[in-house]
Amino acid sequence: MKHRQLGRSSLQVAPLAFGGNVFGWSADEARSFELLDAFVDHGLNLIDTADVYSRWVEGNEGGESETIIGRWLKQSGKRDKVLIATKVAKWDRYPGLSPVNIKEAVEDSLRRLQTDHIDLYQAHEDDPKVPLEETLRAFDDLVQAGKVRVIGASNFEATRLDDALKTSEEKGLSRYESLQPEYNLMDRAGFESALQPLCVRERVGVISYYSLASGFLSGKYRSEADLSKSKARGGKVKAYLNDRGYRVLAALDQVAEAHSAKPAQVALAWVMAQPSIAAAIASATTVEQLAELAKAAELTLSSEQLDALKQASDS
Repeated sequence: MKHRQLGRSSLQVAPLAFGGNVFGWSADEARSFELLDAFVDHGLNLIDTADVYSRWVEGNEGGESETIIGRWLKQSGKRDKVLIATKVAKWDRYPGLSPVNIKEAVEDSLRRLQTDHIDLYQAHEDDPKVPLEETLRAFDDLVQAGKVRVIGASNFEATRLDDALKTSEEKGLSRYESLQPEYNLMDRAGFESALQPLCVRERVGVISYYSLASGFLSGKYRSEADLSKSKARGGKVKAYLNDRGYRVLAALDQVAEAHSAKPAQVALAWVMAQPSIAAAIASATTVEQLAELAKAAELTLSSEQLDALKQASDS
């Protein structure tokens, strides 16, 4: 499987990343270990998580996903086969991007992950209350100390990401080599309008989340009656059940049939083929689901098929 350079960094990532928000939520520890083993067996390497995962689950306090990944790393001995990406700023225990918060949060993440370094440490969201230079200098200190290899940003607006990149260049600090935005066939405008041109110009690698639009692009949800299949996702998916959504599903079905593939594989392959994309994040809760998703990394769509999908999703 051909890997892609993440931004200008030394990290080489497979085009499909595992979304670790399911660990400690819809996948218990035993199932999570099975999924992680299978993920590596498929030749994939980027595992994305955050310190706040999975705080939203009743009885959880946050840190569960990192803890499970850390136990797997220790038990499996596969640390050198994966790249660990985690985030700071959204957990109420370590909110925001102040230097003190970053310094304390990274130590806690390293402890839970049972590793001496994080491959990609990301600002989970922007923090306009803290000067960019202060945040970037704190991240740079972690890079210089060897605790973090590369830094990235998530949920940043184009102007702020641009300012951050300029600040890093002017001050000689580590720069955000990646951006993690919401991006899929149903949610394009927020990324394509200003962020994508910036990422292409500045060679920032993009790692998209919600790559399957909360499961809608899997073709699993085709009517309101289908929403009951997932209490967690039904509410968001309902917004896609309109003429545009049905056009996209029809286009996915057509391309999938041509490749003897599944709609989800085609939807992921479309994202992976877009300019600046380094990897698309997707989650699975069974080894069988993961095996199906992994096939997307080997699926090549023609320019005509890519255009047809784009046209179907144009609003």
